[in-house]
Amino acid sequence: MQDMLVKLYDLPDHSASITALSKQRIEIRRPLAAEKFLTVQWIQKHFGTGWASEAEVSFSYQPITSFIAIHQGQLIGFAVYDACYRNFFGPTGVDPSFRGKGIGKALLFECLKGMQAQGYAYAIIGGVGPADFYKKACGAELIKGSDPGIYKGLLSDVPDTDITRG
Repeated sequence: MQDMLVKLYDLPDHSASITALSKQRIEIRRPLAAEKFLTVQWIQKHFGTGWASEAEVSFSYQPITSFIAIHQGQLIGFAVYDACYRNFFGPTGVDPSFRGKGIGKALLFECLKGMQAQGYAYAIIGGVGPADFYKKACGAELIKGSDPGIYKGLLSDVPDTDITRG
């Protein structure tokens, strides 16, 4: 799985997607420190130990380098940045019953905006699965020669699966 590069200085406006989600009672925000264990446990249950480990790292920064999606008080999605490596986006995931509503894209853009606010001009999406999604959503481009990239030799608690980072 290759990495992708995103120009943070040329991001499209995504405020309309946040507004649309809000009308569906879906909130996108940074988690609070008090929500760390609930968030990490949810990620571990739905996406595995590796992604939960990276999400846990995001709570060690100020501001916290992750965003969550909430519907009626329940966690339904997450996205993390600056966890595995500085300037890297991912992992990210949305509850399957809420996919297709733009939640993943909103989480992506909130993270990219957070990275831009920290002074990054570019972001790297590590070990991408859905490359077409990222290309369409934010103009991300594949980084030649980045497969297998930084995740080469990564230990996994989920054998024989096709888990992607971004």
